[in-house]
Amino acid sequence: MQADFNRLQNFVASVFESIGTPEIQAQLAAEVLVSADARGIDSHGVARLAGYVRLFDHGRLNPNPQIKIVHESPSTAVIDGDKGLGLVVAPYAMEIACEKAEKAGTGWIAVRNSNHFGIAGYHAMKALNHQMIGWAMTHAAPLVTPTFSREKLLGTNPVAMAIPALTEPAFVADFASTAVAYGKLEILQRKGLNTPDGWVQDADGNPCNDAFAIKNGGALLPLGGDREHGSHKGYALGAMVDILSGVLSGANFGPWVPPFATAGFMSAGESVGIGTGHFLGAMRIDAFRPADEFKKDMDKWIQRFRSAQAVEGKQVIIPGDPERELEVERKAHGIPLLEPVVRDLETLANRFNVPFILA
Repeated sequence: MQADFNRLQNFVASVFESIGTPEIQAQLAAEVLVSADARGIDSHGVARLAGYVRLFDHGRLNPNPQIKIVHESPSTAVIDGDKGLGLVVAPYAMEIACEKAEKAGTGWIAVRNSNHFGIAGYHAMKALNHQMIGWAMTHAAPLVTPTFSREKLLGTNPVAMAIPALTEPAFVADFASTAVAYGKLEILQRKGLNTPDGWVQDADGNPCNDAFAIKNGGALLPLGGDREHGSHKGYALGAMVDILSGVLSGANFGPWVPPFATAGFMSAGESVGIGTGHFLGAMRIDAFRPADEFKKDMDKWIQRFRSAQAVEGKQVIIPGDPERELEVERKAHGIPLLEPVVRDLETLANRFNVPFILA
């Protein structure tokens, strides 16, 4: 199915409202979620909507949270999300980061007691509206083994950074600290395909190509796949995200991070903190140097890298280019949805008596 962008977003907002999310927050959550599909990150888009509803069904999601600052300094804060949608909590936190950066030069926000916040890139890009550099990261349920481990101790733990330029589109990096996000496995599962090498290992720690490896006791691998290809670097990157998102905020961390409603896991289990955590930041450019000078240099940087001599049949791209181009195309021509995702959405439409008109 090719879904119309606006109709899909309105449908998602209606589902969130049906579980008790206030209209403005439901619209924001839908915007964050559908932005993932528009940018081609289908693993974190509307395919996750049923998962958020399952969190609500299991009492792990507060649809109408009272988000509050529980600790702060002029340039930092800790925010308690009150078990709210991370899709709502994280944008709130990013606005606070930008407000602090406006006054202090930089703003850094650690979040606890939240839930899955969608694509990290959306939140980092919020800083671009303020002509600032934005950071966003979050930890996730333990599906990933540290290098040489058979135990799953870390999540996919993504990092995003958005940097404005003058005339060029912004530099936007958004990536997991693992070889691949778990949602990509879900896509392969729906298509009945195996994984490429370097994505997963089986229950005994051996490399495999089973898209269902995690459900069968296996694990995702850190970025790099194995030690010879630099998995220790992916492991370290994921660990840094976990410490900033969890240990620093007072959220759960490591193997205690509560699972999203995916991979067949629902129980939150033992806790060492409060809910899921994020870490977001904003940097005012003129706190470092005149903003226009910086942006001109960013234009030069982008233009030089984009014009690099490329291998035959390829082109060097700037982080954010593919997603930005796909967003223009999909908003104009529709968002493709796999049949299993369509069926999940139809089920939600029937449950909440929401009109299911997406095309």
